[in-house]
Amino acid sequence: MRFMVMIKANKDTEAGVMPSEQLLSDMGKYNEELVKAGIMQAGEGLHPSSKAVRVRFDGTKRSVEHGPFPTSEVYCGFWIWKVKSQEEAIEWLKKCPNPTGAQAEIDLRPIFEAEDFGAELTPELRQQDDRLRAQLEKQQKAS
Repeated sequence: MRFMVMIKANKDTEAGVMPSEQLLSDMGKYNEELVKAGIMQAGEGLHPSSKAVRVRFDGTKRSVEHGPFPTSEVYCGFWIWKVKSQEEAIEWLKKCPNPTGAQAEIDLRPIFEAEDFGAELTPELRQQDDRLRAQLEKQQKAS
């Protein structure tokens, strides 16, 4: 199972306050543990939402909204993990250093896998998905 682990922003992360050297060190050690365990597939910090753009869709119309956005609606970082179960992901998450050094929340959301789509994912769509994933993997190895 794959999960997106999303760290919610707070007033400090939205103000652009950078993490302390200690927090960067603690997170680096934690990320090393995740990588050694074969769990971490990606992980990054995000700039404040003041640098973000939101595109809203309404039928065929598109509108662009520039940040900042309410703190309750944004994240300051993420990981993508591959684990055996949600329970395993929760156990790893409990070991995480406090990601902001203050009050923090982290959301854990399962990522859809091809099997989750059932019959709607036709053989042709599955082939397309496989082809795109292989292309992405090749591009990532090349960079």
